[in-house]
Amino acid sequence: MALTKTNIIDNIQNELDLPRKKCVEIVEILIEIIKRTLENSDEVLVSGFGKFCVTEKKARKGRNPATGKDMMLEKRKVITFKCSSVLRNYISGQ
Repeated sequence: MALTKTNIIDNIQNELDLPRKKCVEIVEILIEIIKRTLENSDEVLVSGFGKFCVTEKKARKGRNPATGKDMMLEKRKVITFKCSSVLRNYISGQ
C-alpha cells in the first residue's frame, strides 16, 4: 500500500490534533519547498531519512519500444534518492 498525500495529512492531523485545513497547508508548503529546492538543482537532505539529488543524464542512444527503431534520447535531469544508513537499518530491523 502506498503512502499518499492524504494519508500524510491524516497522520499529521491525528498526531498534532490540528484542524485539517492547517494540516493540508503544512503538507502543501513542505512539498513546494522541496520542489523549489530540486528545481534549483540543490539537494534535499532529511537527517535520518535520506537525500534527494538532481542529476543530469547525458544524451544517449535508445530504442523506441513500439517500433524497435533506434533513436537519440536527449539529455535530461532526473531525481535520485539515497536513503540514510539510519533508515536502511530501520527497514532491515537492525
